[in-house]
Amino acid sequence: MGIFVGTLVIADIFMESRVPAYLAELIVDKASNTAWAILLLCALTSFISAFVENVATVLIVAPIALSLAKKLKINPMKMMIAIAVSSNLQGTATLIGDPPSMLLGGFAKMNFMDFFFYHGKPSIFFAVEIGALASFVVLYFIFRTHRQKTELVNIEKIKSWIPTIALVLLIVLLAGSSFFDTGFSYMAGVLCMVFGACLIIWNRFANSGSVVKGIKSLDWDTTFFLMGVFILVGGITLTGWIEIISNFLSNLVGENIFLGYTLIVFISVFVSAFVDNVPFLAAMLPVVLSMSQRLDMNPSLFLFGLLIGASLGGNITPIGASANIVTCGLLKKEGCDVKFGQFAKIGLPFTLAAVTAAYLFVWFVWKP
Repeated sequence: MGIFVGTLVIADIFMESRVPAYLAELIVDKASNTAWAILLLCALTSFISAFVENVATVLIVAPIALSLAKKLKINPMKMMIAIAVSSNLQGTATLIGDPPSMLLGGFAKMNFMDFFFYHGKPSIFFAVEIGALASFVVLYFIFRTHRQKTELVNIEKIKSWIPTIALVLLIVLLAGSSFFDTGFSYMAGVLCMVFGACLIIWNRFANSGSVVKGIKSLDWDTTFFLMGVFILVGGITLTGWIEIISNFLSNLVGENIFLGYTLIVFISVFVSAFVDNVPFLAAMLPVVLSMSQRLDMNPSLFLFGLLIGASLGGNITPIGASANIVTCGLLKKEGCDVKFGQFAKIGLPFTLAAVTAAYLFVWFVWKP
């Protein structure tokens, strides 16, 4: 919870600094044509989303995308959907990128560096990047016909580099904390909260920002929702339901680990396309851990497969992730009503490419 609340504050003030929006404008102006401008915007979205919550990332990049669409007189729908799914993809890559990653980190006692290398093997980060390369090819085919030269009138001015420096320093300290808090018990959460508090105080004096208003504007709905999910999952674990579900799935797959892994990934993809991935992931983490114990295997294979399926499945539909809902809301304000099929036309091939590539990578690296 400390990681989640702390990074919410940092993301909010980072966004207000206008550094990400300035970089987005710069990238669009340097692109050779519209297709590459859109692809580079998606790449920037992906990069920011690895360290900043997905909805905040979409809100950072969306104004640039909408401005580009208006200047070139093209429908912004496909571009905005591509930005939304790109943010959801890379949010999985690091410990602080998205709540599901934080959930897995807390449950499996994984620190910041464990998302890069875990027990000496390539971890989640590399699986997500392999998936990103595959999905980038899909996006190229979607936008390849846009050949106009892009040029925006630069309007973004950087207010301060302090939030950017703070974010980079936090990432370095989180990586370093791995050596001191080996059980991932408290240090990462404390660091994020301390940095969040420091930036609130800095914002108060540097920009005359209201501390109370800033705290009130944070996503408290999701914060208390996560707290409730933790309590609920603890309850169903204590009452034995986790063991019942684990027994059922273990009996279903028998000794076939590949079948078990495949079911976990693709059931997670399907469910997360329609259900919020946070409660689903929270409920399933103890289930797949119990399954791993029954099969006498390292749980990393099932845990990583679950995270990939649950996090990326939300890209298929407009209701599968918060970033998708926000994107559809922004498009509606621009007069574009996004239909279910229109979103899935981009989200489905994007998700299948990313999930399949990541799923195969995790299997070949982590299979028993």
